[in-house]
Amino acid sequence: MKPYLCIPALTLSLSGMAQQQTESPNIIIVYADDLGYGDIGINGHPDIKTPNLDRMGIDGMRFTNYYSASPASTASRYSLLTGRYPIRSGFRWVLSADAERGIHPDELTLAEALKKQGYATAIFGKWHLGSTRKAYLPLQNGFDEYVGFPYSNDMLPPKYPDIPLMDGNDTLELNPDQSQLTALYTKKALSFIERHRKEKFFLYLPYAMPHVPLHPGKNFAGKSKRGAYGDAVEELDWGVGEILKALKTHGLHENTVVWFMSDNGPWLTQRERGGSAGLFRDGKGSTWEGGVRVPCLVQWPAHIRPEVNEKTVNAMDVYATCIRLAGGDIPDDRTVDGQSIVSYLTGENGGEDKEAVPFFYYGINNQLMAVRKGMWKLHVKTYSQLGIDYFDGKQVLLFNLYTDPSEKYDLSDSRPDLVAELSQLIKNQREEALREGSFFDRENPK
Repeated sequence: MKPYLCIPALTLSLSGMAQQQTESPNIIIVYADDLGYGDIGINGHPDIKTPNLDRMGIDGMRFTNYYSASPASTASRYSLLTGRYPIRSGFRWVLSADAERGIHPDELTLAEALKKQGYATAIFGKWHLGSTRKAYLPLQNGFDEYVGFPYSNDMLPPKYPDIPLMDGNDTLELNPDQSQLTALYTKKALSFIERHRKEKFFLYLPYAMPHVPLHPGKNFAGKSKRGAYGDAVEELDWGVGEILKALKTHGLHENTVVWFMSDNGPWLTQRERGGSAGLFRDGKGSTWEGGVRVPCLVQWPAHIRPEVNEKTVNAMDVYATCIRLAGGDIPDDRTVDGQSIVSYLTGENGGEDKEAVPFFYYGINNQLMAVRKGMWKLHVKTYSQLGIDYFDGKQVLLFNLYTDPSEKYDLSDSRPDLVAELSQLIKNQREEALREGSFFDRENPK
């Protein structure tokens, strides 16, 4: 028997890095709308069947402490696509259909950053980063292709004008049958993958569902025990399954990073038409855990081993990570709040441990309302769409999220040292954000 060849570990590591740099992965982000942490099978829902998402969580990486950067639609999407806290956007946390502001032309979106690295780019689904000026729309912000709604699917007549289903900068149809949207966006995604299978691509798939009004497709309506909400979620799961199947068919499965997240927590005021945050308190609109702590699954078979990752990560980190994976540099001409978590995905040693980096919770109208550092979370202001004042008006609340993820037991009176430390972080963050402002503070978009 021949002896094993001994190769230094450093040589293997460098070789692996070189291979990764020359074979940048395709990147897909699937973004659900108002899906709660507890709304998929692998996170504990007893009745909604999500076999494809469950398989992603089993075969890939499941983040249990992933945060959207906002509990509302527009602000969360801004942060995902720019890597920046929503306060830097220069607009409110939810843009109406007739909003005069939108994403500033000087922002560097993830699509623009990836195009610089030679990626083909597309978005099929909900945009919601401005629509009253051409400069706000996807094709002017890094995307080669776009089919979808420019804002939320509930911004309908008579309160708003007819909602357009757009193709690029043009309108395909007004007030379309929304029960066909999930299938349409999935079909467009499959076509994009097939057409760009021989080049690098970035696909952003922000589905309209399960945002109210609920419109599951005819093949899913009435099938779930959880009613129309469950039907809509199960159709999303089907869409993810079709995409994963297509990647295997085209031989792209191993070197495509597929992310699945939600833009914010469940819309609890919609009762049975809304979802569940599982064991977390409250939901959409709030900076309680249920408003921003949402599902996050990542699959990249060539590099990610099955793992449940308990590190604190957020949507802005996805921005920084995707740029790094593509071989690009995170912009240094502006504040980017996200940090690369490539080391979390690949298991490489020496990567930064983000547990020492505070995460700031921006809530209603992009107000800074709480901070988390490691296990500790401090609220300085709270809000609930349910109208519930959980602690009888007390504003400063401290929780240990490791032992109390449901935020039931306030420890602020017994740990004044932590209250002071975390309060200072909030003060510093507010001052820094005020100094920087947004692009809108410098000049208006053209």
